[in-house]
Amino acid sequence: MPALSGKTALVTGAERGIGREIALRLARDGASLIVNYLADTAAAAGVVAEIVAAGGEARALQADVSDAAQVEAMFRAVPELHVLVNNAGVGIPGMLGEIDPAVFDGVFAVNVRGVMLCAQSAIGRMPSGGRIVNISSSTAVHPIPGMSAYVASKAAVRALTEVWAKELGARGITVNSVLPGPTSPGMADLAPPELREAVARASPFGRLGQASEIADAVAFLCGPDARWVSGHHLMVNGAASA
Repeated sequence: MPALSGKTALVTGAERGIGREIALRLARDGASLIVNYLADTAAAAGVVAEIVAAGGEARALQADVSDAAQVEAMFRAVPELHVLVNNAGVGIPGMLGEIDPAVFDGVFAVNVRGVMLCAQSAIGRMPSGGRIVNISSSTAVHPIPGMSAYVASKAAVRALTEVWAKELGARGITVNSVLPGPTSPGMADLAPPELREAVARASPFGRLGQASEIADAVAFLCGPDARWVSGHHLMVNGAASA
């Protein structure tokens, strides 16, 4: 029997990139998927269609995870939830002297507030054995210049993961984070070619990670083999040192 058979999983920002691959992987593991998306209805519908065509169950729910009312409305449509993957995120570059405070606040609204709002709504619907996986970033450990808002937000996600693991352990719910390195498809695709080549060389494998490889790590943390893993940060970056 598939590892997540009979479980419902919600993945935020699941219409593209890493979120899409996570949704597809958890569906292959037997989960019924809630594909959250912000605005691209066609892309979300495509993920749902791919899951259904493979024999799985899925539906799309639109919500801006930084908006409390929209998050609440989304979760009202999910009476029971076994897995939450907080994947939705934004990364806007800017050196210290250039950062617009409104942009800084916007990054934290999605990357930190959104994670908190979804987790708050999820735990009231999550039985013992539930899983929360927060997508952080390898930049929270290996920070890079020009991305201070993003790096700080992903470091905050790591901290929340540790606190929530202690708060929710008594309920049998595990909370972990995954820290992807530069990944394609993903935010790495938006970088200039020379930067993509540089970050690929930072790994001894000499390449970028694949979104499916991040999804495989998430699937482990969502499955039964990770029942005694909580408060952990799983770096998935091909041993890159930066």
